[in-house]
Amino acid sequence: MRAVACVDTDGYVFSGDSSLPASPTSSSPWSTSLSASLYRLDGWGAPYFTANSSGNISVRPHGSDTLPHQHIDLLKVVNNVTCPKPSGGLGLQFPLIVRFPDVLKNRVECLQSAFDFAVKSQGYGSHYQGVYPVKCNQDRFIVEDIVKFGSPFRFGLEAGSKPEILLAMSCLCKANPDDAFLVCNGFKDCEYVSLALLGRKLAFNTVIVLEQEHEADLVIDLSHKMNVRPVIGLRAKLRTKQSNHYSSNSGENGKFGLTSSQILSVVTKLRESGMLDCLQLLHFHIGSMIPSTSLLSDGVSEAAQLYCELVRLGAHMRVIDVGGGLGIDYDGSKSGEADQSVTYTLQEYAEAVVASIRYVCDQRWVKHPVICSESGRAIVSHHSVLIFEAASAVKPMTHQPSPDDIQFLLESEEDLYAAVMRGDQERSLLYLNQLKQRCVEGFRDGVLSIEKLVSLDGLCEWVLKAIGRSDPVQTYNINLSIFTSTPDHWGMGQLFPIVPIHKLDQKPRARVILSDLTCDSDGKIVKFIGGESSLPLHEIESNGRYLLGIFLGGSYEESMGGVHNLFGGPSVVHVSGSDEPHSFVVTRAVPGQSSSDVLRAVKHEPELMLQTLKHRAEEVMHTKGGGEEEEDDEYKNVAACLDRSFHNMPYLATEEGIIE
Repeated sequence: MRAVACVDTDGYVFSGDSSLPASPTSSSPWSTSLSASLYRLDGWGAPYFTANSSGNISVRPHGSDTLPHQHIDLLKVVNNVTCPKPSGGLGLQFPLIVRFPDVLKNRVECLQSAFDFAVKSQGYGSHYQGVYPVKCNQDRFIVEDIVKFGSPFRFGLEAGSKPEILLAMSCLCKANPDDAFLVCNGFKDCEYVSLALLGRKLAFNTVIVLEQEHEADLVIDLSHKMNVRPVIGLRAKLRTKQSNHYSSNSGENGKFGLTSSQILSVVTKLRESGMLDCLQLLHFHIGSMIPSTSLLSDGVSEAAQLYCELVRLGAHMRVIDVGGGLGIDYDGSKSGEADQSVTYTLQEYAEAVVASIRYVCDQRWVKHPVICSESGRAIVSHHSVLIFEAASAVKPMTHQPSPDDIQFLLESEEDLYAAVMRGDQERSLLYLNQLKQRCVEGFRDGVLSIEKLVSLDGLCEWVLKAIGRSDPVQTYNINLSIFTSTPDHWGMGQLFPIVPIHKLDQKPRARVILSDLTCDSDGKIVKFIGGESSLPLHEIESNGRYLLGIFLGGSYEESMGGVHNLFGGPSVVHVSGSDEPHSFVVTRAVPGQSSSDVLRAVKHEPELMLQTLKHRAEEVMHTKGGGEEEEDDEYKNVAACLDRSFHNMPYLATEEGIIE
């Protein structure tokens, strides 16, 4: 491993070899292309992730424009940033989020390019100008990067709460505050509306989107008091709705938005207040992960008709905000049949939106509006990879029947033995379940020893194997909290691609489910993309670590994760390509939350706790009655152990990863 060279105060550069080493198992019939097919890498991963000749995941930071020498070996990144500091690394602990700002930049540019092409090719009379909804991931550096990358396109931000408005205004100060939209959604009170109106005074392009009818009264009243002429939007509750998991957030029963009658009422209020010219934007949201362009076109067409009606009623309309819903292909199937996939490309999405608005507006002789979208999931999902270790494996029971076992079957379980011999699975399972029940009852009544119970359990497993019904699935215990790092999986069954980031040139021979560190029975992953109930993985070797990655989790997961069992947030690094071939620069590294951090998050005082425990140690050492020097040495060891425990992350750590 090459040494780490400090390049400036902001980062480290790691150099790689100009050619990747040959696979150690190149003679094997297995190949990286087979792994890519097995894990659907070319489906959900394109154009950012691929398997390289070393059997590792490679990141293509510029998408399809990435040149061969610009590929970044993900394993090399992880090895360098987790390598102990004395060995030249950054000494970060797992779990670890690796962010690729170049991927983020590419996503913003691709979204803009897709709409620009659709606008030009269809002769559309206006332009696209998007916003990023900060709720998807409020991390400061992500939001700042999006504002920077989107600056040439006047790309703005969407906020749904007062802190998010403050965040958005601060970030927009750094690029195009006069042009970029600041769309203000969500429930509003006087303070919220006042803050949004203040944004107008500060020369931000703030649009207050009315979600409820009474909000119009707030905006009218406060804008007069503050002497601010607002720009107002309406969120419409469309009749078009989805039929998937997100259907409850769309259609007439959606959480947000105004019905047709409420829209007419708001228009009347604005007209009577002399503020109808302030109404300039129509917003709607069909639902997240829109599965097809046919549904998209239906919803956009309905909204475009409503937009034209508002023009007819005298509003000075100029923007139509199609909201979120631009999906990504989590399972790589492009089927659109489940919540995990969509049938369209980014370009097809943009073309459907532009075509639907253009057609309706042309039919109604209405000037083409500026098109805005809030495509947060599509922007940030790909740029972030969560890396974690498989710490240990729990293998299925193996049992070689002894002559006594066979004799037991012959004498006591004749029906079961006969069913097994003739291959009758149904009868074998029936008799086997009856045997298991008798074993449980016998053990509970005290007539069956634990040794005999174990022997009979093994015999039952042997029978299942004999009839072809044995479950060979192993459980890998992973150094991760599902509740903290992938809350959508636990809360709503969202599936993310999970792939080993190395050994892809070797055939995976284990079928696995994943169990996290938490003391919670729900802390398991037992469903995987493609409808699989287990994941093909490699055997864990005793002399090395096995690293897995959860991909496409850059949106929502970090902002929604909690501290269940007091497992805090992971370590984070930002990685960009460098000028040298196959090398990279770590531009930012943030250690994960320590035990002190998570304790402080739930209102404990780690410093006081540490002093209390040290005082307790001092008292206990004193009562032991040993020599003064012996007591002093033991106290120092206890105090050092406590210091480390408060300072380190709550997750499992190797001896090298423990910070002294």
